[in-house]
Amino acid sequence: MRDFFLVGVGGFVGSVSRYYLGGLVLHITAASRFPWGTLVVNTLGCLVIGALAGAAEHRHYLTPPTRLFLFTGMLGGFTTFSAFGYETYFLGREHSWPAAALNVGLHLLLALPAVWLGHRLAVSIMQ
Repeated sequence: MRDFFLVGVGGFVGSVSRYYLGGLVLHITAASRFPWGTLVVNTLGCLVIGALAGAAEHRHYLTPPTRLFLFTGMLGGFTTFSAFGYETYFLGREHSWPAAALNVGLHLLLALPAVWLGHRLAVSIMQ
């Protein structure tokens, strides 16, 4: 039960942070049609997960509950793109380049079309 609480509280912190930062960036870049807020959040999430993972690997000071709170909860609520980025980086770092490329390719080939499919299904059901 503690693990669910840690993930939930972390997710709350991450989601609220994403909402705030995305809104701030949207306000600053209001004249642009480009989704700068999402880009900033995803990039910052990748930077943070990389820094935390690097620190955890070299100093071994992040306990499993802390990792649940930070990685799964907070960064998961902030952006799941950070998990995608870290997992792809980890595969490449371990010289598993085919798996890293497959991870990127499958996300592009499955996840983006899934957005289109989900949208089409919702539109057809709502008509």
